[in-house]
Amino acid sequence: MARHHAREMALRVLFEYDLAHTDPKSLVERLNSQDTRDREFAQSIVHGVLEHQEQVDRIIAQSSVDWRVQRMPTIDRNVLRIAVYELLFEPKTPISVLIAEAVELAGVYSTEDAKRFVNGVLSSAAKAVRPEGDLDRMAEPETDMEL
Repeated sequence: MARHHAREMALRVLFEYDLAHTDPKSLVERLNSQDTRDREFAQSIVHGVLEHQEQVDRIIAQSSVDWRVQRMPTIDRNVLRIAVYELLFEPKTPISVLIAEAVELAGVYSTEDAKRFVNGVLSSAAKAVRPEGDLDRMAEPETDMEL
């Protein structure tokens, strides 16, 4: 549950930054009153998304059909940024968890249509970013069984 709360905190910071172009340092400082583990993970997401935003946005653009990233609703865009950042830089987090978390955030903060949109974009992005799937779910070794 801690990671969910941290993603929610990161979404709030990225939303405000994206909408008002507020200094990200001052936004992240607001997280200091939060639980240490939540705060650290939220901060790492915010810093990571901002540092790699060009790459993250490129993947979102390639994974969404007929949508430019800047034309997406602000909430949806930042939910996608968090998930794509984690797809790229948090390989131990399973794809299904990232997608489920993003869909849940979209459902809480956006619309029913956003849930479907986020799910579709992230499914496509996951295939591009992690074509081999999750590291812990690699194919079982083949056995030499004679029939």
